[in-house]
Amino acid sequence: MTESPFAHCRRIARRSGSSFLLPFRLLEAPRREALTALYAFCRLVDDIVDEAEHAPTAREQLQEWRAEIDRVYGGTPATLVGAALAQVCPRYALPQQHFLEILDGMAMDLPPPRRFADSEALEDYCYHVASAVGLLAARIFGTVDDAVLRYARLLGLALQRINILRDVGEDWQRARLYLPQDAMVAHGVTEADLTAATPSPALRALLQDEAARARSLYDQALAALPASARAAQRPGLMMGALYRALLDKIAAQDFAVLHQRVRLSTLQKLTVAARFLIA
Repeated sequence: MTESPFAHCRRIARRSGSSFLLPFRLLEAPRREALTALYAFCRLVDDIVDEAEHAPTAREQLQEWRAEIDRVYGGTPATLVGAALAQVCPRYALPQQHFLEILDGMAMDLPPPRRFADSEALEDYCYHVASAVGLLAARIFGTVDDAVLRYARLLGLALQRINILRDVGEDWQRARLYLPQDAMVAHGVTEADLTAATPSPALRALLQDEAARARSLYDQALAALPASARAAQRPGLMMGALYRALLDKIAAQDFAVLHQRVRLSTLQKLTVAARFLIA
């Protein structure tokens, strides 16, 4: 039996085991299907980059997804995920440009390793790989206006900055570095600090500054969200709360991120999520 588009997307989502799956439970079936289709697209294009052994081949695969997004919006998708998106995009008025921005962001992670001169350059990257996703998700969750879209953009920036802090060591093992170069120079941090057994005082100070920036973006996002939109945007708020708890745990462990990935336990995730699941 041929797998249906949405069943295929659900299988991709379940396989990931991501914390992103918890907020899905806050949505009624049509919006949950739409979010699952968006997640499946993001998972597939992210895997192209993470599993790339040959950068030109990965670029070709990303380019094929650009063509598939054109087909989605033209009503002639060629993949199961594309077929799901072809139903979802008109239903929730999802702008094509955000899918293309996500693909631009994925391309930024292909070899040769990219370096970010300053926080502004890093936030441009974060916009493409996270805020663009948030801007699509916000439309799936409910009606949007300029304030809601500002919230979604800022929340995406905050969550990606937290991702970066969590993955400093893991990323460096793959020759990826997402700490702003000017901040490294200002703190006296060298690439050698990233191979140490524990963070040096200089690196720890830099990570503390980056954590403060993530908290500021998170607080700005919450402040931007109108009270009238909070109920509809609960899935994003839950994800934000999970990431904020993760940031607090990273800080509590004194930024020991060079040789481990700090995670929330299942109990910690459920404790945070329960505030939204029972609301």
